Amino acid sequence: MRLNANGKRLDAWLIYKCSDCGKTWNRTLFERRTIRDLSPATLEALRGNDPDWVRLQEFDLDGLKRKALRIDESPDAIVRKEVAQGKASWTTLEIELASVFALNLRLDRLLASELAISRSRLNVLHGRGKLRGHPDHSDVLRHRIKVGMRIVIDLSDEDDRDAIGEAASNPKAK
Repeated sequence: MRLNANGKRLDAWLIYKCSDCGKTWNRTLFERRTIRDLSPATLEALRGNDPDWVRLQEFDLDGLKRKALRIDESPDAIVRKEVAQGKASWTTLEIELASVFALNLRLDRLLASELAISRSRLNVLHGRGKLRGHPDHSDVLRHRIKVGMRIVIDLSDEDDRDAIGEAASNPKAK
């Protein structure tokens, strides 16, 4: 990250370097912003060249899409699972999504992979009202996952509910 001060005005940009060819690309974060227009946390992160703040800016997909013609994203995500409440014969499964960075990963792909069920079955569960997303949309499964999104799946009528619950609570075998 580069920061340039001109009086009470700041310019900030990120410098990306291609790992294949070594070429660089500068992405402007802001230009000629006054110090008072920045939040104290942002100003402190800029002054200290905070690596966590810089990394969040580097992988801000919405910000990148406004500046880049094409973004190559990895479809992979590292999934960490935590069980908040013990097994209750897996009649209801409630999932809260958290992510450090924005991901270009559809909800149906993530759930199918982590619950070991097909995407078409997820669609059937959603169509029957057995799978709900919060915030809810009619096509919630096709949306990109977002931080804080909650999914509730009613497994009470499913014969394989224990297998789905176990898949939801256990790390995938690699």
